[in-house]
Amino acid sequence: MAKVVKKVIKVQARGGQANPAPPLGPALGQAGVDIGGFCAKFNEQTKNRMGQLVPVEITVYEDRTFSFVLKQPPATALIMERAKIQKGSGEPNKNKVGKISKKDLEEIAKIKMPDLNAADLEAAMKIIAGSARSMGVTVE
Repeated sequence: MAKVVKKVIKVQARGGQANPAPPLGPALGQAGVDIGGFCAKFNEQTKNRMGQLVPVEITVYEDRTFSFVLKQPPATALIMERAKIQKGSGEPNKNKVGKISKKDLEEIAKIKMPDLNAADLEAAMKIIAGSARSMGVTVE
């Protein structure tokens, strides 16, 4: 018999550092998920992405078991990492806060490809360039 899906939760946690504190604990608790069990499995699967923001989609079943899918980090997080900045610009059209190279752009696009609605790498690069632009990051 197929398992009945009760709820799908989308959250973001730092790789290898998930803990029962908010926002994770309350979101999982409401759905009746074993929070400690989830944190242990998540941290095990993301220890190679330590400290990186990892979006995760958790599917909770009626019998209180769960499965989860790890997604790629948000494009903005990857851009900030490459540009070595803490946050985007409040006025991206006036204040530029960082730069990334065309090569960085291509690498980010390759990482994000499975999550993007893009036909090819060229289109993915345009999407990422748009994200960078809206953060005040220049692509050279």
